[in-house]
Amino acid sequence: METLWLACGLLLLLLGLVGSFLPFIPGPPLAYAALLLHHFTAGYPFSTRFLIIWAGVTMAVVMIENIIPALGTKRFGGTRFGIGGCVAGLLVGILFFPPFGIVIGPLLGAFAGEIIGGQTSDQALKSALGSFIGFLAGTLLKFITVALMGYYFMQSVFF
Repeated sequence: METLWLACGLLLLLLGLVGSFLPFIPGPPLAYAALLLHHFTAGYPFSTRFLIIWAGVTMAVVMIENIIPALGTKRFGGTRFGIGGCVAGLLVGILFFPPFGIVIGPLLGAFAGEIIGGQTSDQALKSALGSFIGFLAGTLLKFITVALMGYYFMQSVFF
């Protein structure tokens, strides 16, 4: 039975890693769920303090990763059209142009969103870059968080 729980934990970690890049899958909460699932197996590998700290980190990352793209866009003069275009470009890029679409899609989507929103091409490019930088920063933050949780999970399983 414990092997089943570990397999479920690994699946949650993999989904968490995918969720680090896809905005509609909550990566850090899924990775945290993997830690909790593993904690409640027979080994009890994590302390309560460890789990509370990671719960706080997970909540902070989820809040911050939703704020960073907006701050990047706003800092460079963008609008909500740029943020929406960034997310739409990510989805189109991942579906139709993997693996490079994950980088190019958000940038082109933010640019197109700003143009649709009525910005000049120079302003749209500037705000698209801000949106893109914010998106990359949020993605990197999520990936690092999930990777660290994965490290602790694997360390407790194999060492």
